Amino acid sequence: MPEAHPDTHEVIQQNRDHTLFSWSVQTQTNPIHMTGGKGSHFYDGDGNTWLDFSSQLININVGHQHPAVLNAIKAQVDTMCFAGPSFATDVRATLGRKLREVTGLGKSFFTLGGSEANENAMKIARLYTGRDKIITRYRSYHGATMGSMTASGDPRRWPVEPGVPGIVRAFDPYCYRCPFGQQVDSCKRECVSHIEEIIQMEGPHTIAAIMVEGITGSNGLLVPPDDYYPKLRALCDKYGILLIDDEVMSGFGRTGTWLATQHYGIKPDIVTCAKGLTSGYMPLGAVVVTDAIAEYFETHFLAGGLTYSGHPVSLAAAVANLQVYEDEHLFEHTRELGAYLGQRLEAMKARYACVGDVRYKGLFSVLELVKDKVTREPLAPFNGTSPEMGRLAAHIKSKHVYAYSRFNFLWVCPPLVVTREELDAGLAVYEEALALVDQLIGAPVAAD
Repeated sequence: MPEAHPDTHEVIQQNRDHTLFSWSVQTQTNPIHMTGGKGSHFYDGDGNTWLDFSSQLININVGHQHPAVLNAIKAQVDTMCFAGPSFATDVRATLGRKLREVTGLGKSFFTLGGSEANENAMKIARLYTGRDKIITRYRSYHGATMGSMTASGDPRRWPVEPGVPGIVRAFDPYCYRCPFGQQVDSCKRECVSHIEEIIQMEGPHTIAAIMVEGITGSNGLLVPPDDYYPKLRALCDKYGILLIDDEVMSGFGRTGTWLATQHYGIKPDIVTCAKGLTSGYMPLGAVVVTDAIAEYFETHFLAGGLTYSGHPVSLAAAVANLQVYEDEHLFEHTRELGAYLGQRLEAMKARYACVGDVRYKGLFSVLELVKDKVTREPLAPFNGTSPEMGRLAAHIKSKHVYAYSRFNFLWVCPPLVVTREELDAGLAVYEEALALVDQLIGAPVAAD
């Protein structure tokens, strides 16, 4: 069992006094003093054990403190801590080969995170095509650097607008709240056909790429209809537009495959990744491009670079992390446990009045909460919160389950090593919280 840290409150205060916390009003931050972890759990300074039901930022896929990844980092540190981006290293070659194998694409350009990966993917697309515009979606998040933030539809882009030029946004495959007023079983995929109209109005010769998240993450986890990606791929091919697949959150096992788009049988032109690439053990992102794009840069200047591109310690963590996925059959485990999770979520939707919709693929899932199932009024406003969401989050936290909630969404994204017993324990806490919300909105108490 973890031990209490004698100075935990002082540590928290020192953090508050001397550092800035992201995406927050500083006086409203109340950080947990994290002291360690193992598997699906982490520990705090008061000696509590928390069930990590959001894998930190949906990135600790192999769980906390996996010995195989730790040992690979230690061995690389003992061998060579740093090599500049212009040097060849064994580990760089190894990871490059592996990413070619698992994505089905070609060469990789290494960054230190997802934002930089998406920034460089847009740059590569513009250099390769000679075109300027990038089509993205409104319910999306691609990162916090200026270009990737502008590409995001997420309201976090508002404070830094106008951002970079050339971004054109389209609507999403949001079947629960279809912007075209359609039903998924009878619509004509207006979520794709309206993108074609945008292409025509903007001028196909001006559009370099369409950039999408494999499965939308922090804007509601939107799982598209099965034919969405084949139709989008065909649309890109029709107009000679690149398809950039942002797999930073949805990739590398989170849905039970290497890439979320592999569920739909299509191959992007560019894949970006980070988070699950190293399970967060070291900072690393990558832009993986087709052989055709890679061949272009054999004779054309690649105008991009980073001091820490190809950092050997980060690459070593990635190589070991990807090996853990295979050695421990974590993708198979994710698909199997994900099917069970889907059944549990559907049962919650049927039982609790506040659960309007559930969406899931593997261990990537969300509950969308409403005040009324008929009107589908959100439990909290867009880009805001509500007393009900506050009570829900507070109850879950009081049970030492670490959950990700935002707007009217509540995610279930535990580490891929989670056991069925751990999953049940976390879901039981969620059900307690949902019952509280039902009481707050005046819904009848669900029958056992």
